[in-house]
Amino acid sequence: MPADAPTPATPARTVRRIVTAAAVAALVVVVYGAATRLIDARRLRDRTADAAVPTVTVVTPAPAEAGAPLELPGRVEAYARAPIYARVSGYLKAWYADIGTKVRAGQLLAEIETPDLDQQLLQAESELANAKANAALAETTAKRWQSLLATDSVSQQEVEEKTANLAAMQADAKALQANVDRYRTLKQFARIVAPFDGVVTRRSTDVGALINVGSAQGPELFVVSDLGKLRVYVNVPQNYTAQVRPGTKATLTVPEQPGKQYAAAVQSMANAIDPASGSMLVQLTAENASTELLPGGFARVRFEIPSAAGALSIPASALIFDKSGLHVATLASDDKVALKQVTLSRDLGATVELSAGLAATDKVIENPPDGVADGDEVRVATPAAKPGAPGATGQDGHAGH
Repeated sequence: MPADAPTPATPARTVRRIVTAAAVAALVVVVYGAATRLIDARRLRDRTADAAVPTVTVVTPAPAEAGAPLELPGRVEAYARAPIYARVSGYLKAWYADIGTKVRAGQLLAEIETPDLDQQLLQAESELANAKANAALAETTAKRWQSLLATDSVSQQEVEEKTANLAAMQADAKALQANVDRYRTLKQFARIVAPFDGVVTRRSTDVGALINVGSAQGPELFVVSDLGKLRVYVNVPQNYTAQVRPGTKATLTVPEQPGKQYAAAVQSMANAIDPASGSMLVQLTAENASTELLPGGFARVRFEIPSAAGALSIPASALIFDKSGLHVATLASDDKVALKQVTLSRDLGATVELSAGLAATDKVIENPPDGVADGDEVRVATPAAKPGAPGATGQDGHAGH
C-alpha cells in the first residue's frame, strides 16, 4: 500500500460516531419537548389567568324620571257595610229584599214570627195589670187610713205601714211596666229593616228558617252595603310612606273594567309599620255613583309621587344584597371593582331609584358576578356594533358594504 493512501476507519471509530449522532438527536428531541411543554404550560397559565378575569358590562346612572308613578295592589270595600242579625228568636215569616236590591233606610227586609215572645208579652201585661190593681187598692187604703188618723181612730204606726205598702205596690207596678216595655221593644225587632240606604249584598235566610238571637248563635240574615262610596285599602312600603299623605291623589283600575280609571284620594293612614310586611296600611276613598266598582274586589292603585331630589335610576340587576347592606359595584379608573353602599328610594321593577351613595358619573356594573369584592379586576365588554353601522361585520366576518 502506498505511503499517502488514507487509512481505513476502524469499526470502533464508526460505532463512536453513530452513538454520538444518536445522543445529539436524543438531546435535541428532549430539549424540543421540554421547550414545547414549557410554552404550552405558559399559554395555559395565560389563558387561565385571562379566564379568571370576569367580563362585565357597565351602565351610567340616569336621572330619575320626574313624577314616576307608584302602583300597588289594593282591596276595595264598601264605605259602610252592615251585617244584620236577629234580635228575637222565632221563624222567618217572609223576606222582601233579595241580593242586589236597592233599599232605603228603614225599608222592611223581612218579618219574624215570635210565638214565644208573644206569650211572654201577654204574661207581662197580665202581671202589670194585676200590679196596677194592687197599687190602686193600696192607694185607696192609704188615703182612708190618713183620714182616720185625723180622728185618732188608728195609730200613726198603722198609717205609715199603709203608706209604705202603697209605695211598694207602685214600685212593683213600675218594674212590671218596664218589663212590658222591654218585650214590646223586642217585638219591634221582629221587623228586619235596612239601617241605611244601600244594596243588599247577601241574604242568608229563607221562609220558615229557625232564627236564633244574635251573631254568636245564628248567622247574619242580610248584609246591606253602601256602594255609592267605597274604601280602598293599600299596604304602602315603608320607603314611600313619607311621600303618601292624607289628600294624595290616586287612580284606580280594576280587571272587570279594562281601560277605565277611577279617581281616589288618601283619607287616612295607620301611622304605624306592620313588622310582618314592612308596610303601612293606607285608606283611600272613591266615589262610585255608577256602582261599577265592586266591594271585596282587587284593584291597582296608582299614586303620582314625585321622585326624590337628585335620585338616580339604575337597572335592578345591578343591586347587591349582602349581610352588610345594599351595595352597587362600580368600575374604578384602573378597571377594578369599587363597592358603594347605596340607599334605595323606589323600586320600579326593572329599574330602581337610589337617593344616596351613587354619583351620576359612576360606571355601574350591570350584572356583577357572584362574590365580587372591592379591588377585584374585571374586563369591560366591548359593545357590539349595531347592524348597518359603519364598520359592522356580516355573518361571514367581512365588512359590510
